[in-house]
Amino acid sequence: MRIGVIGTGRIGTIHANTLSRHRDVGSLILTDADAARAQELAHRLGETAAPGVEEIFRWGVDAVVITTATSAHAELIGRAARSGLPVFCEKPIALDLPGSLSAIAEVETAGTVLQMGFQRRFDAGYTGAREAVRSGRLGRLHTVRALTSDQAPPDAAWLPLSGGLYRDTLIHDFDILRWVTGREVADVYAAGSDAGPRMFRAAGDVDTAAALLTLDDGTLATLTATRMNGAGYDVRMELAGERDQIVVGLDDRTPIASTEPTGPPAADKPWTGFLERFGPAYEAELNAFVEVVRGGRANPCDGREALQALRVAEACELSRRERRPVHLAEIPGGASPAFA
Repeated sequence: MRIGVIGTGRIGTIHANTLSRHRDVGSLILTDADAARAQELAHRLGETAAPGVEEIFRWGVDAVVITTATSAHAELIGRAARSGLPVFCEKPIALDLPGSLSAIAEVETAGTVLQMGFQRRFDAGYTGAREAVRSGRLGRLHTVRALTSDQAPPDAAWLPLSGGLYRDTLIHDFDILRWVTGREVADVYAAGSDAGPRMFRAAGDVDTAAALLTLDDGTLATLTATRMNGAGYDVRMELAGERDQIVVGLDDRTPIASTEPTGPPAADKPWTGFLERFGPAYEAELNAFVEVVRGGRANPCDGREALQALRVAEACELSRRERRPVHLAEIPGGASPAFA
């Protein structure tokens, strides 16, 4: 199998490395807006670099992996669909609902595959949490607490392109909340703070955000995110039920310290970023994509699944701006996929 990788930045490099050593992938064609970067990675992996996207489709590939800037995702998804090619794309499909819906329509019209990159679905901790909830171990689930905290803020130039903290960061929490619990979000109330560096205010974004979500069975979920967590990269989910309580992301590298005299010591080597924390999950999702392309498994995260997470992000952004609760029914695209 030959796979085209469009985009060779940080995550594109990770995915290209995974695919290059996969036993069912014969070769890769790499391209990037920075041609020298693509050429250097291709040379290092023993693969082929293409001058541009046109060559990816003209030279012939069996599947496409998209890791470009978000602004290019929808167009490339549509192009691949019209070419009859299965696609793996990093989240989100697009930064808005119309672009997402248009790309999904192209995939569904063509009858091709779109697998979205929500890597937490392949993390051992979240998988264990899903099994605990679905098995009834926790009893009736009543509370979920989730957080994503980046150690350091991104470059100021990137912020206006990111879509904002809800669409860029918390969208992972929205997706994994649905996947773990098997429930839909019914309504949200969200707030954000831009009290940190001025670059967030200049971008119309916030550096810290919080949201209270009510699920369709009455379960309450609180989600928080920040770009300014100097202690380290912290991603956790706590799930509390009538019988038991569990946590994802609590280990000897969690960047948190106890003030209790008998509490655990602070982490010696706290997590520093998402590529380190979720390395095995990123590899697992690409291995799954190869299986999907080969017809060996069903798509684990299609475009409709990604759309639901984006709808929650849109509802939170609307709630933050208008300072009011928002029902998910207010957000277009509400036909929900069935949970496996």
